[in-house]
Amino acid sequence: MTLEIKTSNLEPIRQSYAYIERRFGQKPATRYQEVSFDIQASTNFHYRPLWKPEKTLNDKSHTQLQMQDWYAFKDPRQFYYGAYVQHRARLQDTAESNFAFFEKRNLIENLTDEVKQKIIQSLLPFRYVEQTANLHMMSGSAYGYGTVITQACIFAAMDRLGMAQYISRIGLILDGNTGESLQQAKQVWMNDSAWQPLRKLCEESLTEQDWFKLYILQNLLIDSLLQQLVYGQLDGWLVEHGGRDVAILTEFMKDCLTDLRKWSDSVLKTAITESQENKILIQNWIDELLPQVKHAFSVWSASALDESSIDNALAVITERSKKAGLTSDSQSAA
Repeated sequence: MTLEIKTSNLEPIRQSYAYIERRFGQKPATRYQEVSFDIQASTNFHYRPLWKPEKTLNDKSHTQLQMQDWYAFKDPRQFYYGAYVQHRARLQDTAESNFAFFEKRNLIENLTDEVKQKIIQSLLPFRYVEQTANLHMMSGSAYGYGTVITQACIFAAMDRLGMAQYISRIGLILDGNTGESLQQAKQVWMNDSAWQPLRKLCEESLTEQDWFKLYILQNLLIDSLLQQLVYGQLDGWLVEHGGRDVAILTEFMKDCLTDLRKWSDSVLKTAITESQENKILIQNWIDELLPQVKHAFSVWSASALDESSIDNALAVITERSKKAGLTSDSQSAA
């Protein structure tokens, strides 16, 4: 008696869902494609928003930007909920280890009173800037069109909330969890003249109704200056004055901003290359917003660093703009 084992290959009737096949063809889809493309409702709404009855629930006209296909804003990181959570969990694990190491080794004792005061006056108030960034990206999630952009915006919003919380934790480490440092930082934010242009920028931006204009303001203009001035030049000042250990507490913010730039640069380039009208619109927004952002950060940097520190930061905006297809020169912004 012999035993013969045979194998059979079963071909699936369909490679993917119908809506995915209509966009990508009859081939296996990635998980990112399945949960991101063409899943936003576009018809048969039961009601209009009570706060904006002239709009539908998912309305393309929440921004002046025009796109033939709003799903063109695909995320190069291919983040959907599961992938995003796993990636950020690794960053958080590293951040928690850094904070635990800082506290276990009592590295706070290495900081002079001058460095501690610098952190309180020049770093901690940025938690309010990050909270504003959270609201900017929430606007994109609430009023944007197409799941590929709205889900990425809500992920970015949660990143900004996390950054605000980690900045707050730095303040709690400084004062032994009494909250005194955060109270001082709040008074600086509310009353110090060096912070008032930034505070004004944040508060006035929250009245803006165009979500993509806010996207440009936050991801191109503000974030470029944050990376260069706060987590670049201010970090260098701390190193020079004996505060090198603080860098491990701000590593999460640096990593997040770097990661967000990969996505935001892609979105910006996609919007600009879509049409000449989009290119002109975005250029006009930058021309309008950049002088405000430059002034706000210039006043802060003149107090926290020096008056010339803003120039290198503005060069980053120029570089990013040119790579995206614009020709603006941020160095000459009024």
